[in-house]
Amino acid sequence: MEFQHIPVMLEPCMEGLNIRPDGIYVDGTAGGAGHSSEIARRLTTGRLISLDQDPDAVETASQRLSQFPCAQVVRANFRDMRQVLDTLGIDRVDGVLLDLGVSSHQLDTAERGFSYQKDAPLDMRMSQEGVSARDLVNGAPAAELARIFREYGEEKFAWQIARNIVRRREQVPIERTMELAEIIKSSMPAAARREKNPCKRSFQALRIAVNSELDALSQGIDAAFDSLSPGGRLCVITFHSLEDRMVKQKFADLCRGCICPPDFPVCVCGHTPAGRLPSRKPILPDEEELAANRRSQSAKLRVIEKIKDRQPE
Repeated sequence: MEFQHIPVMLEPCMEGLNIRPDGIYVDGTAGGAGHSSEIARRLTTGRLISLDQDPDAVETASQRLSQFPCAQVVRANFRDMRQVLDTLGIDRVDGVLLDLGVSSHQLDTAERGFSYQKDAPLDMRMSQEGVSARDLVNGAPAAELARIFREYGEEKFAWQIARNIVRRREQVPIERTMELAEIIKSSMPAAARREKNPCKRSFQALRIAVNSELDALSQGIDAAFDSLSPGGRLCVITFHSLEDRMVKQKFADLCRGCICPPDFPVCVCGHTPAGRLPSRKPILPDEEELAANRRSQSAKLRVIEKIKDRQPE
């Protein structure tokens, strides 16, 4: 199995994690093991736990990390990180990396059904288990489909697309990616169809819904931060505005001090920040990386350092 994946913002991630040779680290999205391999190279007596829900990625990462005695690969969604660490007898870690979105391998392997540029069965399941894009497209009510396209894809023509999907599936089930792509394009006015990638938003929305990506991200950030030792760091690479907005807001909440109502003259809550931001602005790929790896174009890296455990609110 050929699993090609160029790790995005490799050096900024390593700097963000502030790796100690004796530390314990989690790569929550192992993929092709690009980031994991670099973390493992920097460890001596430390330990690396690499997670991925995709069985293809687990197989590839296991092979590529086999040269590193410090590395262990586990098939799991990063939202379940805390359970995995408990099973391994690990209480705290020194750093966690989450590289979100779909991998190059998943996009480039046509039969996985992620791409609107290659004809394949509608699938989009990162774990290769559970409800598929085909199930959603052929089973969800029009209102639910429209919500998915609007909320997860920020698609202006969500209702038109949803209605046309329902009309088509009443005649025959929608089975393949190119069938769906044609329905999406035919639901748009001519000017919108002339966009470079008119199907991108809708396919993104379906992928997010199929894999419950935003729920997983919210739970994963909580699990990762709670698993950090004081001084440990969480690095998250996002690829679209919905992900980045959630990461930015959750990091801001973790760095928030007083939570008293604004009209209180003095603080009575005693709430202090649980984390701090080494950089308030996201880190972006440099020109060299943008030229070498086109899939880094929309990437943003945000880093938070844990100061102390969160206080209950």
